[in-house]
Amino acid sequence: MNQIRTYNASRDNRNPTQKSGPVLKQRHLAAYAILALGWGLSFIIVLRVVEAFGWGGAVSFRALTAGGTLLVVALLTGRKLDFSCGWAPLALSGLLTVAGQLTGIAFAAPRIGTAMTAIIVSAIPLFSMVVGRLSGIEQLSTRSMIGLVTGFGGIVLLVGFPHAPLTGSFLLGCAVSIIGSLSAACGSLYAARRLRQVDPWVVTIGSFLWGGIITFPLILLVPIPGVPGATDIFWLLVLGLVTSALMYVIFFGLLAAIGPTRAISVEFAVTVVAVLAGTTLLGERLTMVQVAGAVVIVAGCLLVLGLWSGSKSRSTRPR
Repeated sequence: MNQIRTYNASRDNRNPTQKSGPVLKQRHLAAYAILALGWGLSFIIVLRVVEAFGWGGAVSFRALTAGGTLLVVALLTGRKLDFSCGWAPLALSGLLTVAGQLTGIAFAAPRIGTAMTAIIVSAIPLFSMVVGRLSGIEQLSTRSMIGLVTGFGGIVLLVGFPHAPLTGSFLLGCAVSIIGSLSAACGSLYAARRLRQVDPWVVTIGSFLWGGIITFPLILLVPIPGVPGATDIFWLLVLGLVTSALMYVIFFGLLAAIGPTRAISVEFAVTVVAVLAGTTLLGERLTMVQVAGAVVIVAGCLLVLGLWSGSKSRSTRPR
């Protein structure tokens, strides 16, 4: 998931002249693998939770569970939380980075499949660069511009040539997923400017809690289908406690250890896991054109993030 990840990548990338990051150790590789598996498989869990709670309930309950859990952990461990930044910035961050993206995922996954949803989510760095350029925050290099054009060409291939016939439900799912990814990109840029000096734990807890509160009224529009069973509640807890709260704690440690550019590249591994899980466990199918589109999107992101041929692109930094 990318809603706070992109923010931290922008926040912590404070030395653009650094040529190489810390040496990767076994614990870093282990954390990388755990994140790829956890976030990749979370797309399948989303399907189960949406089926039981509706997409509105799945988003709200997931966010509230994650934010509440991190808050309790912080209090039990004596971690000092400074919310002096105010509620409004955290609420806007929650609206864009949590409510926007999680709604896009929960709404789209049952309609376009987990593989397609994960591939679209992996394009968030592309959206971040576009929004950053349009807002004057980001100065793009020629390599980044090529990466953006390449990545959006991949999205066209992905959406325009599905295995099944184009339907209104499929196109709506793609549109909502893209809007959710764009929302996450806007939220990351806002957080990079407005919440740069705020403790990441405060940003994450506040964003998740506000995201859950903001999306809670969706339950009135999309009622819970029935009375959830014990298994349904179990998967909701896994989604909130493990794939959200725990994964972010692991990601923060990896971010500090190996740097933002290499840490955020885990999104590509997440996409691979999600696509493999969707095609093997759920029987989802992608056309060869869509597979090519996915490869093109990943190539575009590699160019944008500066991971192609060892180059580095400029990070998003407030002026």
